[in-house]
Amino acid sequence: MRQGRRDGFRDFAAGRSAHLYRSACLLASGDTHLAEDLVQETLGRMYLLWGRISRIDNPAAYAQTVLVRAFLTHQRRRSAGERPVGEFPDSGAAVGGDPALRLTLLEALGRLAPKDRAVLVLRYWEDRSVEETADAMNVSSAAVRTRTSRALARLREQLGGSLAEFAER
Repeated sequence: MRQGRRDGFRDFAAGRSAHLYRSACLLASGDTHLAEDLVQETLGRMYLLWGRISRIDNPAAYAQTVLVRAFLTHQRRRSAGERPVGEFPDSGAAVGGDPALRLTLLEALGRLAPKDRAVLVLRYWEDRSVEETADAMNVSSAAVRTRTSRALARLREQLGGSLAEFAER
């Protein structure tokens, strides 16, 4: 029985790790090391719950919720604001898309407050509903709508005309 659970968790972790990592990179504004730590923490918490996973309707969505909450907890820590380097780490070749646009968007996301970043990632990257986002962040639906509106306004303000120049290419 235990071996079956372990195999089930291994299959789950192998299938969801890449998706969790992409979401974590967006939450961490391109900090791949922090993203790896967040995914590791998420999978560790999921492993502890794996014996009771039958009570969870959607383990993949629950893992995303755990990831967001781990990110928000990390941001509350005193050391969360420390950055060892001033530039993004070299992550190799980008798969499709415009690398300059990608970096511009990641930098703009990085200047947002952690909760604003989490709302935008959940709503627009994860394509979650307002209610699902509220549940993941442990806030009300009204708070999600307000934070989304304000975060998008801040993002537009930060990007200003720079986004238009990328759209013309």
